[in-house]
Amino acid sequence: MILVFILLFSAYFFCMMALVYGFKKVPLLSTEEIIPVTQFSIVIPFRNEVENLPNLLKSIEKLNYPSGMFEIIFVNDASEDNSEAIVSEAIDRSTFSIELIQNKRISNSPKKDAISEALKNSKFEWIVTTDADCELSRNWLKTLDATIQNNNPVMICGPVIYKSNGSFIENFQQLDGLSLQAVTIGSFGFKNPLLSNGANLAYSKAAFLKVNGFSGNDHIASGDDIFLLEKMKKTFPKQVLFLKSKGSIVATKPQNSWKNVINQRIRWASKTSKQKNLASLLLGILVLFTNISILALPIFMFFDPENLFVYVSLLLFKIIADYLLLRQTAIFFNEKVMFWKFLWQPFLYAIIVLIVAFGSIRGNYTWKGRTFKNP
Repeated sequence: MILVFILLFSAYFFCMMALVYGFKKVPLLSTEEIIPVTQFSIVIPFRNEVENLPNLLKSIEKLNYPSGMFEIIFVNDASEDNSEAIVSEAIDRSTFSIELIQNKRISNSPKKDAISEALKNSKFEWIVTTDADCELSRNWLKTLDATIQNNNPVMICGPVIYKSNGSFIENFQQLDGLSLQAVTIGSFGFKNPLLSNGANLAYSKAAFLKVNGFSGNDHIASGDDIFLLEKMKKTFPKQVLFLKSKGSIVATKPQNSWKNVINQRIRWASKTSKQKNLASLLLGILVLFTNISILALPIFMFFDPENLFVYVSLLLFKIIADYLLLRQTAIFFNEKVMFWKFLWQPFLYAIIVLIVAFGSIRGNYTWKGRTFKNP
């Protein structure tokens, strides 16, 4: 059994270090000043976001981009609070184009329906999606425009960071988010992107239509980002990029309860488990079994004290691998990961992984007041 543990943790360490290498291979975009030429349609689906919309709208008002070169399309997804009224008030006082439309449900995925409906109403070629609980960097559109002018992409995946007030639950979500960003950016370094985030995603409308949009996966409630990424990289393998720029970072709000954290991750698992990318599948299996082993190691330490040093070494091996990966990603996002505060993360993460795995098997989860069943 010890040999199995050694092989498993060695494979995990190798993958984490490979992601560190891949992360370094993705170039950092320069912030050179160029004349903006790209026009953007920013799509924001929302449901019951009365607490978050004011902060999003403030960040939109601060965007450093010509007001006539972008439009905002809010898509109301059957909100039951005053979210729609907040958007309507913003329209009345806005100095740039804001449109409010209603979602038309035609599939099992409300968000994909909302984005598709917004595309029908959009005026510009480049579509940018974000979420209502996000805050945008001032130069968000400028960095997107510079990337489009310099690289001729059809899809651009951008960086996303969880805000944290330092509390236990928010710190966990920020570290978890950093790990997902590490996998995202690291996989782009190997020209085989595994993840993307709809909170910061841009793509050409013509390319979206060429790959038939969300057709073929709209029976899955989530995945407006990952499934579209898979289609785009298959059809345009050299034109899907990651925008590694501090000026393009989007900050998103963490969940306020562990129940919501679990449901959110079950929702994520419902899409990642349907991916057709072999590397993503193998990495997911490796992470699952490594985390199961993390919880099993204390049991082996108790019943097999003669090999205590081996078990402790493997545990430290895993913690150091995670720390090195997260520290590099945190530096990019101007965040600090203190090693002594990080020590509890692998154990809690392992517990969350198991709960999510069992929740995914059960198939049901609740999100924004709706219950979904995994197909």
